[in-house]
Amino acid sequence: MTQNAHIIQQPALPAAQLVLLFHGVGSDAQAMRPLGERLAEAFPLAMVVAVAAYQPSDISAGFQWFSVTGITEDNRPQRIAEGMPAFQACVAHWQHVAGVGASATALIGFSQGAIMALEASKLNPPMASRVCALSGRFATLPEVAQNEITIHFLHGKVDTVIPYSHTVTAAHHLRDLGADITAEVLPFIGHEIHPDFIDLVITKLSTHVPQRLWAEALKADPQT
Repeated sequence: MTQNAHIIQQPALPAAQLVLLFHGVGSDAQAMRPLGERLAEAFPLAMVVAVAAYQPSDISAGFQWFSVTGITEDNRPQRIAEGMPAFQACVAHWQHVAGVGASATALIGFSQGAIMALEASKLNPPMASRVCALSGRFATLPEVAQNEITIHFLHGKVDTVIPYSHTVTAAHHLRDLGADITAEVLPFIGHEIHPDFIDLVITKLSTHVPQRLWAEALKADPQT
C-alpha cells in the first residue's frame, strides 16, 4: 500500500495538509490520479497521495481492502474490520511522512475506498477531520457522531453497484445525530468518478465551514 502509492504532490514538509485518495475494489492508485491532480492544483501546499489497498484483488489485477467474493450484509462488517488495521497503518504512515495530524488530514475514497474511509470515521480518536465518500456506504450506521469530522457524501442517482439510497439513509441518520455532513445525489451519474464529483470535492473542501468552527465563533461572539 506504500510501494504502490502515487505521490501526486509533495510540497515542502511539513505539509499544510494531507489528502489521501483511496480507489475502488479491483482497481489501483492510478485510478485516483485525475482527482488527485485537480486537488493538487486547488491546494498547492497539500501533500496529495493516491494509495493502493493492501491486498491483491481476487476479482482483477488490482487491489482490495477486503474481498467482495461472496459478500453479504452479514459478513461485510467483519471483512471491513479485518482490513481496518492496514487502513489505519496506511493513514498513519502518510501522516508521519507529511508531518501532520488528524486535524490536517482529508480522506477521499471511491466505492470500496469510500467504504473504508466512512468506516474509519467511526473510530475514536479520529484519523482525519474530513472525509469525502464518492459512491460509497457505511457497512453499519454510526451510533454516535464524531464532532471532529466533516463528512461529504457524493453519489450518482443511477449507480447500480452501490445504490444512492445508502447515502440518503446515512445522511439523514447522521444529521439526526448532530453530525457535520453534506450530501449530494446527482442525476444521470453511475458508479464512477465523474468530473462533476471532482468539482464538488474541491468545492466542499474549499468552502465548507465545519460546524465546530461555527459553534466556536458563536461562543466567542454571541451577536454573530
